[in-house]
Order: sequence, then C-alpha cells, then structure tokens
Amino acid sequence: MSDSAVFAEPWEARTFAMVRILRDTGVISAAQWTAALTAQLEDDRSGGVDYRHWLGALEGLLTMSGLVPHDELMRHRAAWRTATERTAHGEPIEPTAADFPDRTPGDQCTP
Repeated sequence: MSDSAVFAEPWEARTFAMVRILRDTGVISAAQWTAALTAQLEDDRSGGVDYRHWLGALEGLLTMSGLVPHDELMRHRAAWRTATERTAHGEPIEPTAADFPDRTPGDQCTP
C-alpha cells in the first residue's frame, strides 16, 4: 500500500464527498457530473486533473441547477478570500460571520 495521500488538503476530501453524496442521492446524475467535469478540463487545457477541476464542476452544477444561487456562491468566495488574507501562513483558514459583511439578521446561510 502506498504512503501517499489521496487528498492533499481537507477541502479536496470535502469536495469529493459532496460530489459523491449528490450523485448517490440522485441530485445530480453521473452523466451531468461527467459533462461538468469535462467542461472544466476543456477550459483548463493544462493536461492535468486535480480537485480545482472538481470544485469548478461542482460549483457550476450547483448554480445551474438552482440549488445555490450564483450571488450566494460569489458571497462565499469573497468571504473565503477575506478569511485567507487575514489568516497566518500555516494556520487553518476558517471563515467567521465577520467575513460576511453583507449578512443580515435571520440570514439562513451560515459561513
């Protein structure tokens, strides 16, 4: 058995898990996933496959299906960017409510 890790970072494992859950529960089909991932790979043309492609395909499927509104995806990206900028190198990046400046009381979406 190899000592190399399947996932280099925790977010890669989470992305993989979300895709599997969505496929296993029928929210997305294998054909939809294949088409979305293929589109990501064709756009990149670097010749490699990594979890950035998986994340891009997942984001595309979630927004196209209406499960996640595009503006909500952009809001979370901005919050992660803010959290990344304030986090010291080597420390875990953990967005907080402060990273979502446009959040309103009663907002159902949590960081």
